[in-house]
Amino acid sequence: MRESLLQNYQNKRVLVTGHTGFKGSWLSVWLHMLGAELTGYALDPLTPDDNFVLSGMQHKMHDNRGDIRDRQHLSRVFETVKPELVFHLAAQPLVGRSYENPVETYETNVMGTMNVLECIRNTPETKVGVIITTDKCYENKEWIWGYRENDSLGGYDPYSSSKACAELLVSSYRQSFFNDLEDQDNTKYIATVRAGNVVGGGDWSKDRIIPDCIRSLEQNRSIILRNPSAIRPWQHVLEPLYGYLLLAVRLAEREKALIGAWNFGPESESMIEVERIVQKVIKHWGKGSYDSMKSKQQFHETNMLCLDISKAKRVLKWNPAWSIEKTIEMTVEWYRQYHEEDVYTICTRQIKQYLEDLSEMAKDNL
Repeated sequence: MRESLLQNYQNKRVLVTGHTGFKGSWLSVWLHMLGAELTGYALDPLTPDDNFVLSGMQHKMHDNRGDIRDRQHLSRVFETVKPELVFHLAAQPLVGRSYENPVETYETNVMGTMNVLECIRNTPETKVGVIITTDKCYENKEWIWGYRENDSLGGYDPYSSSKACAELLVSSYRQSFFNDLEDQDNTKYIATVRAGNVVGGGDWSKDRIIPDCIRSLEQNRSIILRNPSAIRPWQHVLEPLYGYLLLAVRLAEREKALIGAWNFGPESESMIEVERIVQKVIKHWGKGSYDSMKSKQQFHETNMLCLDISKAKRVLKWNPAWSIEKTIEMTVEWYRQYHEEDVYTICTRQIKQYLEDLSEMAKDNL
């Protein structure tokens, strides 16, 4: 079974940048479950209710706080830890904020990525790097079919553009420094991964639909939709994270064919309108209402963007396991329970449920 490959993380030295963030915290919980010798490097969490804080991960790993733009600090962490595998998630991830702070966005997403690549380059023990970018790195023409990994990169807004720049940067480093044809032992196995709109418990980011829904529902306020007809590729955070974990362990086996870019998105039935997502959230919450309001924002926002995931399906045998209904059910479950139950337990239970559902899906496909 593919899931058994994850046992190869036992006692591996793994560094996660951005471990205090939404995706980074879930990845850290999963790696902790797998027995990795885990180190993180990130800024402080945004709120006391973030998944990282409530799951107690700061006490379960080597927790380093620092700015990804500070290469000297990051280098010291690499020198101390000597990680074998690196997952780079630290980023400025918000489109709206990228319009407010474009310089910070490019410094963080481009130069921050360069700092990670330099540290990988200068650390002999580091052989594998998985660099997380976004589906928004593509030149989006809003067509109805999915973008493939070799389609043109672009980006209308500063956030999307900065992530396209990061992709080009990784490609340059890969060709210039990480592909030692004379000494294969010195080859670095570096991949970039692109996912769509991920949802799940513990995300409180501004201007994201699930956190906006939960804040309104907790306060018994109507949910306000600024772009109800926008179609997004929704997926639970565990879906792409499983792809990242699977890809990294395969790269660690020195499979050079896996070096490059990868899409991890949902099936087409999970690409639905924002309004339908909100209706499902209200259904699983048990009550609530919503209103549509013309957005006052001045920045550009795409109406449709989807990924072609055939490469991950064919090569990695990775497939989405949860339907959109299951995705929203598990997401709302976290938010309904985080006040009353140990959050690390909630997270590990959901991860175990996800792996069980993967196994059942595999049996059904035999």
